[in-house]
Amino acid sequence: MTSEAVLKLEKRLFDDSEYTHPREVPIDFIEGVKTLSDEEALELAARLFMQTEWRYYRPSVNIFYKHPTARTKITAEYLKPLGDRMDTWGLVDAFSAIAGPAWREGYINDEIVMSWTRSESRWWRRAALVCTVFLNRKAQGGRGDTPRTLMVCKVLASDKDDMVAKGMSWALRDLSKRDRVAVEKFIEEHRDELPALVKREVRNKLTLGVKNPRRKQI
Repeated sequence: MTSEAVLKLEKRLFDDSEYTHPREVPIDFIEGVKTLSDEEALELAARLFMQTEWRYYRPSVNIFYKHPTARTKITAEYLKPLGDRMDTWGLVDAFSAIAGPAWREGYINDEIVMSWTRSESRWWRRAALVCTVFLNRKAQGGRGDTPRTLMVCKVLASDKDDMVAKGMSWALRDLSKRDRVAVEKFIEEHRDELPALVKREVRNKLTLGVKNPRRKQI
């Protein structure tokens, strides 16, 4: 049974007519999250992730960054229904912001992430790639992990799905900030497999500093 504390915080967002943008998560919601048990925090995050309105995805992710210990309880079984919910790149990014740090910190293992690379779902395959960003991006707590990043990229190197290719580009571009030589070598070794978009964007990043030289990327 869902606890009163979870329902109260969920209702806090649902009933707030002024909460219209995910970057404006109410402070009292965040403070309330910190008082939940691990199990309550996990449930609230999942309930928000399953909503159809995109404004609830950021609070779902924020729970794992604001709650002191809930992230340590993330399992593959917990992530499965969240991942099955993915049907847009935005949901993949939100899912990966939960799963990526969990992988980095050892709460889920390599075998789980690699199983996503073999999924028939483009979204699961993209998620495996986007999760590597959280291994490498310093601002997201990444410490750099060339072996595991390239382990995922190698399996999906020949995947021509547009969403997967864009995820590949993102993964390699972020790794290039940590290990430029490894990315250059990977691009060369897999030049006959990688989609043109990946090679173009990563090479642009390596030589020009942006994936698209016509406009500066954020």
